[in-house]
Amino acid sequence: MPPEPTLLSPAPVAPEETGQRLDKWLSARLPDLSRTRIKQLIELGQVDLGSATIADASAKVKAGQEYAVTLPPDQPAEPEAQHIALAVVYEDDDLIVIDKPAGMVVHPAPGSPDQTLVNALLAHCGDSLSGIGGVKRPGIVHRIDKDTSGLLVVAKNDRAHHALSEQFASHSLERAYKAMVWGVPSPAQGEIEGNIGRSPQDRKKMAIVTHGGKHAHTRYRVIRPYASGAISLVECRLSTGRTHQIRVHMTSIGHPLVGDQTYGRSRAAKLKAIPDEGRRRLAGFPRQVLHAYLLGFKHPSTGEVVRFVSELPSDISALVAFLETM
Repeated sequence: MPPEPTLLSPAPVAPEETGQRLDKWLSARLPDLSRTRIKQLIELGQVDLGSATIADASAKVKAGQEYAVTLPPDQPAEPEAQHIALAVVYEDDDLIVIDKPAGMVVHPAPGSPDQTLVNALLAHCGDSLSGIGGVKRPGIVHRIDKDTSGLLVVAKNDRAHHALSEQFASHSLERAYKAMVWGVPSPAQGEIEGNIGRSPQDRKKMAIVTHGGKHAHTRYRVIRPYASGAISLVECRLSTGRTHQIRVHMTSIGHPLVGDQTYGRSRAAKLKAIPDEGRRRLAGFPRQVLHAYLLGFKHPSTGEVVRFVSELPSDISALVAFLETM
């Protein structure tokens, strides 16, 4: 059995502690945890006040409040190499570009201790990858969701990891996704902005938040509407790279992704206008229709701008082909 998380319940806030920052107050009450670790736990949605999840480390505590901190179990220090087939788009001494299938987690985490991309990379690359970017996430510069398919780049040495990380931090890379959404966004081309952080109502979800969070910016354009406007294929380009950014942003403007069981279930009114077979395929699609199809960046050694394109995977391309017959 996997280890259970630990629940920490400090004593209620004393009257003289009113007004302190939450992370500072917790670090004083839980001396075994550093303030950095506590901030990380808050950002991960592991701190609750009653039934509400608190996502803002700078929130001010009030007398009588009772907080609970969930401490996830430690993961193995070093993931094991596992021989799992990889779709390698490009590889050299500095980096490797992978076309990740839907269903594969990028790195080990609670609930997904193995069979991840990291496990596969350790077997593919051998010892050269070990420790780059941290032993739990060797070589990983960025992530895409488990049920999102498409391109990501992995560093094979410290110099490449540093150079690529800087490009992600400065948002100087080119990243574009294709997604299928309910309805047709209007205008057909636009921008979405809104800070993204942990949802105060549900720690497992991200949301546009008014306090805290991180700046997020998405550009979208409609590629083609289908089924008389019930759904459409769109391109989304990321200026920033926040967790679930496209899924949260498209939902925020009323156009959640087809197949997204977390942020946007099927729209009954939209489905009514679609023939039975189309309705069945759309309502039963097993994942969010989201594919990272374009990735461009400056090569860490040559300085040359490289660009990679991935075709839609078979499940999405089959859905598109069907919709084109309607």
